[in-house]
Amino acid sequence: MSIEDVPADWSIQEVAVLAGTTSRTLRHYDSLGLLAPSRIASNGYRHYNQAALIRLQRILLLRELGLGLPSIAAVLARENSATSALRTHVAWLRDEQLRLSRLITSVEKTIAAEAAGEEIMAKDMLDGFDHTHHKDEVEQRWGKEAYARSDAWWRGMNSTERDSWKENVNSLNRDWIAVWSSRATASSTAAQELALRHVSWLRSIPGTPAAAPGGDVRGYILGLADMYVADLRFAANYGGQDGAAFVRDALTFYAEREI
Repeated sequence: MSIEDVPADWSIQEVAVLAGTTSRTLRHYDSLGLLAPSRIASNGYRHYNQAALIRLQRILLLRELGLGLPSIAAVLARENSATSALRTHVAWLRDEQLRLSRLITSVEKTIAAEAAGEEIMAKDMLDGFDHTHHKDEVEQRWGKEAYARSDAWWRGMNSTERDSWKENVNSLNRDWIAVWSSRATASSTAAQELALRHVSWLRSIPGTPAAAPGGDVRGYILGLADMYVADLRFAANYGGQDGAAFVRDALTFYAEREI
């Protein structure tokens, strides 16, 4: 196919098929101000160019993070660069790809062992289901003792407790995105209430400087705040680097005044 054969835009039906969605959904996105067609043909059909498809891709990625449509609209309105935001998502997707690869390998080993009537090591059977893929990173940043204590704490939870803890973290992340999307300032009451909640959450995790008696809580919080922006995997939790920068600024403001 030559460059002349590449369409300048795609019809709403074509885009719906490509995105695995429906024309009705795309029209709904337009009604919410999320995704307008790049042009409307004389027959009334909506068409979308490359820029529109990039925006649609961003919408679908944000939905993968669990954001609702109002939050997605607010995030998109505040983004300075779609390219930068997509880089954040690539990092998050690669991390998730590695985790899923480990899960696949784990299940395949279990299937093979069961078929052969062999025993399989528990660590191989459960690989990819917990947080240990961050072991090296945690030990490098905060020491082996920090990892060992937090690991023992995590393994001491039952499945219900773990699910509850994960949901609390997801709720915190969603609330950060919501406050950032509302165009509140980092020093606002809403942002500072979230900063207090964030620090309280960090203090609840054994093995971290925030939980250790006499630990450098302030230095730990400030270091984490910078890492949320620098590490694209963390930034993805807050809707991208712009959102992560807001979290950093709010935590920094809180730490410098309250810790």
